[in-house]
Amino acid sequence: MKNQRPPRPGSGEKRKLRQLLESRRKQLTVEMQGMMRDVRAGRADERAADEQDVAESYQRSDVDLAVVQMKAETVARIDAALRRVDAGTYGRCVECEEPIAFERLRALPFALRCTSCEQSRERVTRTRPERPASAWQDGRTGFQD
Repeated sequence: MKNQRPPRPGSGEKRKLRQLLESRRKQLTVEMQGMMRDVRAGRADERAADEQDVAESYQRSDVDLAVVQMKAETVARIDAALRRVDAGTYGRCVECEEPIAFERLRALPFALRCTSCEQSRERVTRTRPERPASAWQDGRTGFQD
């Protein structure tokens, strides 16, 4: 049996995916702002704390800042996906240029690759030395996933 191409998202589906991307972006931005506010407030409270409290506060701040960084990277991926929507390239694999299945985009709306190309990429990256977590740049779109 011949491999069938997954259906490319239609305009109604793309509109839903755009709304999903925009909604997720807004949610992440609000969460990041709240976390940054909390980190700043925690640092102000450290002045009146003892050494043990300060050490624990620094640890919490470090974890919170790492979470903020992860959320910021997700926002950058969402922004790149929205640019692809505007450019008319959203929903097309950056490797093989075939359509990305709607189900995959619904689960991971900023996906750059179809399932097949992503699996191939994962196999290759497992055999190479690990890159830093924030190194997800792609020559065509500026971002990797």
